[in-house]
Amino acid sequence: MSVLLINGSPRERGCTYTALSEVAKSLEENGVVSEIVHADLNKIDEIANKALSADALILGSPVYYASISGLASHFYDELFLRIQNKVILKPGAAVVSCRRGGSTAAFDTLNKYFTISEMVVVGSSYWNGVHGNTPEEVREDLEGLQVMRNLGQNIAYVIKSFKKANLPLPEKEKRVRTNFIR
Repeated sequence: MSVLLINGSPRERGCTYTALSEVAKSLEENGVVSEIVHADLNKIDEIANKALSADALILGSPVYYASISGLASHFYDELFLRIQNKVILKPGAAVVSCRRGGSTAAFDTLNKYFTISEMVVVGSSYWNGVHGNTPEEVREDLEGLQVMRNLGQNIAYVIKSFKKANLPLPEKEKRVRTNFIR
């Protein structure tokens, strides 16, 4: 069992990475292998393949102007163009880091990648975010770190439950697309 965590921050080892590392530690403690990768458009196909082989996907981003970073937006748009129809009912979770505000708007933006792709959104004991302007400040956000650990535990539980159930995906209707511009 494995989880791919993607860091959508321009700062490879910053606050978002710190939050994702706490989730990864919790996953490992719960018997799930994890890998954190940086959102690198030059490696989009490689990361898309990793996302498809992983049992769950976690998208991370810092909050920029009450939304996700430009890098995260561009990278996740490209990623989901490649994987969207191949991740149906795969568990996913969003993680955001912010200095002060805008976290719920960014959190909502990330979760939309999952819902449009028919993925299962996994939550935690609060919205999946940490606060701090530096990795050191994030490490002082005890509640945020606990939310990250709970998220790791919840994802591990969902993955294990899905594996144990071993159910086939439901049969889908042929997709209907309606264009409202006539």
